[in-house]
Amino acid sequence: MNFQQSYLYWLAGLILLIVAVMSFRDKANPRRVTTGMFWGIYGLMFLLGDWTYQLVGDKRTVHIAVGVAVVGLALIAGFGGVRLGSYHQRKQEEREASATRLGNRLFFPALAIPVVTVVGVLMFNNIPGMQETLFGPGNHSTLVTLFSMTVGSLIGLAMAVKMTHEKVHQPLQEARRLLDSIGWAFILPQILATLGLLFTAAGVGDGISWLTKTYLAVDSRFIAVAVYAIGMAVLTMVMGNAFAAFPIVTAGIGIPILVLQHGGNPAVMAAIGMFSGYCGTLMTPMAANFNIVPAALLELPDKNAVIKAQIPTGVLLLIVNVFLMYFLMFL
Repeated sequence: MNFQQSYLYWLAGLILLIVAVMSFRDKANPRRVTTGMFWGIYGLMFLLGDWTYQLVGDKRTVHIAVGVAVVGLALIAGFGGVRLGSYHQRKQEEREASATRLGNRLFFPALAIPVVTVVGVLMFNNIPGMQETLFGPGNHSTLVTLFSMTVGSLIGLAMAVKMTHEKVHQPLQEARRLLDSIGWAFILPQILATLGLLFTAAGVGDGISWLTKTYLAVDSRFIAVAVYAIGMAVLTMVMGNAFAAFPIVTAGIGIPILVLQHGGNPAVMAAIGMFSGYCGTLMTPMAANFNIVPAALLELPDKNAVIKAQIPTGVLLLIVNVFLMYFLMFL
């Protein structure tokens, strides 16, 4: 049987369901039922696949069910249903003693993930027949990366358990602690990626183009460039993802105004435009993976501490990008 991407989704779903069961059993959590429901519903959605369509017999019914589930997640999160509980951690003194004993070796499990990922990708791309044997015929570049990263994560997990002498189930407790600390923001990347597809399909780019041409003096190159770069940053702040904002802003402003009207270089526009979007990433809680997760990992008292530290850098880079695009795009 060839390895498929759905297997990775099923693994993620299984972990989330285990986390849900742990949450239901955690009497120290004042909202253990709703916390368990939140992660349980989210885990079930990872288990869906083509087999669900075959079982139900109607894609529309499955889509409606998923939509109802997402609304349920929003209601649970909106009413504060995801709370912290007890995670059977060692005492602070024990953790400090363990950290002192291990020293810099603590970084080895984390470093194993990128190292194994790179090695795996190189092996699949350079050893004849290896990719086709495991994944079947065709181009599987994304699956190769995901599979290699999964193997790297499992190796890093085994190394961490061995080095720290923790119980085998403790990593799941730590996963639950991190998920509960991040809360609803953990599902933002998926929701926002879907939102980007909906915006594109709904013609938001055309609307942005009409508003820009109607109400802004885009006959000026500098104003057009500034609108494009700032628009990329602002829409990224709203959507939390520069990749989702890029096709919308580029279709609305970049191509029709900067490229077709002013004759700009599309390669320069794309490169600096994405960089402008990343400036927005630095300044928004919607980019949960970059700004909320680090605060939870470091157990910072202020969840927005990372964003506050990054705002000056984001604003300065955005201003620099406007001038870079203006001077480089029309050479």
